[in-house]
Amino acid sequence: MVKILLIEDEESLRHMLSVFLGRKGFAVTEAATGEEGLARAKETRHKVILCDIMLPDHNGLELIPRLREIDHHQLMIVMSAYGSLDTAIEAIRLGAKDYISKPFEPRELLIKIRKALEEEHLREDNLRLRREVENRYSFQNIIGRSPAMQRLFGQVKKVANFKTTILITGESGTGKELIARGIHYQSERRDRPFVAVNCSAIPENLLESELFGHVKGAFTSATSHKRGLFEEASEGTLLLDEIAELPLSLQTKLLRAIQEEEIRKVGDTKITNVDVRLLAATSRDLGREVKERRFREELFYRLNVVNLHLPPLRERTEDLPLLLDHFLRHFSLKAGKQIEGFSGEALGLLLRHPWPGNVRELENQVERAVLLADGKTITAEEMMFADTELPAEKASAGFLPDTLSIKKSKAALERHLIGKALEKFGGNRTKASGELEISYRALLQKIKEYGL
Repeated sequence: MVKILLIEDEESLRHMLSVFLGRKGFAVTEAATGEEGLARAKETRHKVILCDIMLPDHNGLELIPRLREIDHHQLMIVMSAYGSLDTAIEAIRLGAKDYISKPFEPRELLIKIRKALEEEHLREDNLRLRREVENRYSFQNIIGRSPAMQRLFGQVKKVANFKTTILITGESGTGKELIARGIHYQSERRDRPFVAVNCSAIPENLLESELFGHVKGAFTSATSHKRGLFEEASEGTLLLDEIAELPLSLQTKLLRAIQEEEIRKVGDTKITNVDVRLLAATSRDLGREVKERRFREELFYRLNVVNLHLPPLRERTEDLPLLLDHFLRHFSLKAGKQIEGFSGEALGLLLRHPWPGNVRELENQVERAVLLADGKTITAEEMMFADTELPAEKASAGFLPDTLSIKKSKAALERHLIGKALEKFGGNRTKASGELEISYRALLQKIKEYGL
């Protein structure tokens, strides 16, 4: 029930309004003077305050800042028989939500109260949604404690607030769009649009119109004017995902749009200025694309002012336990199940899997396992890998990094063998160290080093 504080010295009007509003479902507290009103405001939090301008001990305008000091979230509507436009403007400047001149019909006041409450409700909803979005895409919620991810987070925080063009690279499924959204919601443009487009998902003949828009009659099906994505992202951020798929003919126009901060719609003769922070993402090696003349060199250098590279999951396996725990809790809650973890055999399958689809594949795998799970522990049978029975050679190869570096390959193999030994002996580190032919202390050090 919404609480209303009514500060009015005229007893008959105060009583009438109190009864009327009470019948409409409000809980009304009465006060005959300014001091009494201040005392009631301190005792109880009221959502709405109705305050007369002319009180025996105070001018209502003087009360507004004092009442707001007690609780600045209260919605104040001032009432006066000596109303003027100047008084109304001054009341609102001091913090009142609205103003009503006496005499008035109780229904008029009710309309103003309900309007103020509705506007406040919308404001609170917008604020809550904004916080949810900012929290969802804040870097604290992008999971990764590995050195590679920590370096990436550090780089992102340094560049988020600048308009600098950023190229985000990494294999499919590593979370490039998530990082892009995180950059946007960490920047000063967070209150403006974030627009993402996958360049490979739009037919080549429609891409220019999608990016820059078109005017009516520009081509056969152009029956009306259309705003392009550059305009949709005005004062915000535009992510061009899979930028390597952009046709060469369009790359020149994109370069001009970035450099000159202006676009020309298809079929238009006029130039439109745009203020957009551009992010580009790709799973391809753009340097190689340039060498093979599939990507314009000048556009590559313009996009690659800052390069943020997301490592594949196989190169940051110390993040696997964190990711597994996060997705397990998330999908268990979503499915209404109480799943506590994975069996030793299921965990072994997860740790041996090469994850070619990276974090996206891991997320899908955990969601599928949660849906199939019958008990509180996910078993190996419930994992449903497409290639659950991995040959020994394939399983081992999956954990070798895509590199000829002996150092990196040795570390990956060490981690794999230690995981196998721990799995074999049910986590018994003494037996595992004997099987691995290393000291118990060395095993503890490597378990910590590899995040096992």
